[in-house]
Amino acid sequence: MKPYAWGVCLAAVVASLSAVAIGHAQAPPTKDMAPAAQFTPDGKLQFPKDYRTWIYLSTGMDMAYVENDGMANMHMFDNVFVDRASYDAFLETGHWPEGTVMMLEVRKGEGNGSINKKGQYQVGKLGAEAHVKDKRFPSGWAFFPFGGGTGPSTALPQTSQCNSCHEQHAAVDTTFVQFYPTLLPVAQAKKTLSAAYLAEQK
Repeated sequence: MKPYAWGVCLAAVVASLSAVAIGHAQAPPTKDMAPAAQFTPDGKLQFPKDYRTWIYLSTGMDMAYVENDGMANMHMFDNVFVDRASYDAFLETGHWPEGTVMMLEVRKGEGNGSINKKGQYQVGKLGAEAHVKDKRFPSGWAFFPFGGGTGPSTALPQTSQCNSCHEQHAAVDTTFVQFYPTLLPVAQAKKTLSAAYLAEQK
């Protein structure tokens, strides 16, 4: 499913080959925070401009869910962030609360630059996508592609490949928690892993 130029579903974000846990002891309380999802009167999602101050979950590199994704000659990093209030709720319950917003940020990988002699590092942003939990959508979740812009985004159809893939393979609440190394143990402990995900592990 590649309805936009950079062609990566939020599913790809949730995937991680390496992740760094970030301490949040100094983080502000979530009480009285404004909802992360802000909609226009016609139902479009406003771009969450402060998403890089949210909780960082993971980074995937060169991930694909099909054999030939057309990106063989380009390296990409998928960075995933979630709003603080939803993160705190997940730690408590193992589920995502109403209003959860997860942001996928896709950046190009480069191998040659400055003193780097091996491996890849992140450079320019290629696009972004939000995955939002909101009861206004029949499935309870929706994907909003922003591409490289920051204007309001219209939700993908509920029948989109992003929706169906997450519904069929996600570990928790249609999100790919299986690729979030700091949250998968929480879901395991809370016993909130989906039956579909557990069946795929056998």
